[in-house]
Amino acid sequence: MDAITADDMLMFINAATTSTAQREFHGGAEDQRLSLDFLHDYVIGNYRDLYAAALALDINDHNAALMVRKLLETTGEATEEQRRVEGALIARRLRVMPPQRVYDLFRALRRARVNNRRTRAIIREWVAARPDPAFDAVKYRTGLKLALRHAHVAPDGELGPFLFTGGHRRYHTPLLETWRRAHYEQASVYELPYTVAEGFAARHRIDRATFLRRIEPRMTRLERLRVQQSARRDKADVAVDLGSMPLTRLASYVLSLPLPERVDRRGELTGALRAAAVRAAGRVAGGWGRVAAVLDDSFSAFGSAQKRRRPLAVALACHYLLAELATEYVPLWTSGRTDALLAYPYGMTPLGDRVLDALEHAPDRLLIVSDGWDNAPYGLASEVLRVWRARLDPDRRVVAVHLNPVYDAVDFDVRRLTPAVPTVGVRDAEDVPALVGFARFTEGRTGSAALRAHFDDRVARFLEEG
Repeated sequence: MDAITADDMLMFINAATTSTAQREFHGGAEDQRLSLDFLHDYVIGNYRDLYAAALALDINDHNAALMVRKLLETTGEATEEQRRVEGALIARRLRVMPPQRVYDLFRALRRARVNNRRTRAIIREWVAARPDPAFDAVKYRTGLKLALRHAHVAPDGELGPFLFTGGHRRYHTPLLETWRRAHYEQASVYELPYTVAEGFAARHRIDRATFLRRIEPRMTRLERLRVQQSARRDKADVAVDLGSMPLTRLASYVLSLPLPERVDRRGELTGALRAAAVRAAGRVAGGWGRVAAVLDDSFSAFGSAQKRRRPLAVALACHYLLAELATEYVPLWTSGRTDALLAYPYGMTPLGDRVLDALEHAPDRLLIVSDGWDNAPYGLASEVLRVWRARLDPDRRVVAVHLNPVYDAVDFDVRRLTPAVPTVGVRDAEDVPALVGFARFTEGRTGSAALRAHFDDRVARFLEEG
C-alpha cells in the first residue's frame, strides 16, 4: 500500500463513517448521494481488496449496505480468492446489521437485477440464520417474500402459505395465528410487534391513547423513543428506559427535549448520560490525563431535517465520554456556554478562539469536535494550530485530533481544519477511543505498511467474532 493508496482509503473511511447520503447543513441530499456513489465506484475500481476489508471497520450501515451491493454487482470482476474473502465479510456484516436494512438491501439487489449465484447463496444463508422466521414473516413480510423469491427459496412449513397464498387459513404457528385473528379480533392486535399492530389499530379504529398504553410492553427501546412525543400529544405515557441506551443515541434523545423539560429532569438525564459514558469508556476510563475539548454548538450543529441535531448530539456525547476518559477535563463550547445539558445550536463558529483557550490549559490531549466550518473569523483555528505545532509543540507531545461528524460532498471527505492536526470522521462518540488511535495514520508518520496491518488485523478480528 503506497502513500496515495493510504490517502485514498483514509478519505473513503471518513466518508463511509459519516455520510448517509442525506442532506447536511452545508450540502443537499443529491450532492451527498452523487459524491458518495462516485467515491464508492472509485475505491472499488482501484482497491477492491481494501474496499471489501472496510466492511470490518466502524462504518455506518448505509455505507455497509452500499458496499455489499457493489461487491455483489461486480462479482465477475473478482478473483476466486477475493470472492471467498468477500463472501465471509459480507455474511458477517449482514449478521450485525439491523434486519430492516438487510431487507432493504435485498430489495435494492432485486431492482438492480443482481441475481448471480453468490448473491442467492448469501440471501439464503442470511434468511436461514434468522432466529425467528415467523417474527420476520409478520414484521418484514414484504421484504422476506421478495428476498425468498429473488433467491429462489421455498420456505418451510406454514411460512410458504402465509407469505405467498394469502387468505385467512388457520395456522399452527402461534404468531401467524395471532396475525390472522388480529384481522377481526382487537385483543390479538396487542400480541403483535408494534409496527404491525399499528396498522391493525388504524383498521379497527382503536383510540390512539388506548392503543399506545396497551401495546407498550411489545415496543422496542427505539420505538418507545420515536413515539414518546406523539404519545404525549395523545395523552398517553410511554416509558423510556434511559439506563440501557447507547451514549450518542441518548444524547440525541436529550437534545430532542424542550429546555424546560431538561431542567426539570436534570438529575435523571445527567445520571443516564454519565452512566452511558462510563460504559463507553470501559477500561480506558481515567487513562487520558489532562484533556481539553473544543465542542461545536454553533448553528450549523443543527444538521438538517433528515439528521436533526446529529452533529450537536455527537458533541454532547463526546463531552460526557471525555469527562470519564480524562483525569482532568476542560470542556469549551463554541458558544461560551457552560451547561452542556442545555446545549442547542446557536451562533457563529469561533473555533480559533476556543482552541487558544484550550491550549492555555496545557492539556495532554486536545480534541476538537466540529464540522470544521471555522468562520469567526474564517481560518483562525487553522492558523492557530499550525503555529502551535510548528513553534510550541514540534515534537507533538500533545495528542491533538479533530473529530468531524459531517461529510463534505465537495471534497469527498470530512472537512479538515489544518494539515497540522489529523481529522477523522466520527459517527458515534462510543468510537472515539478507537478513532483517536486511528488518527495516527492520517498524519503520514506511521507508513502505509502500518495501515495495511491495521486493516488486516481488523478483518481477522471481525471474522473471528462471527
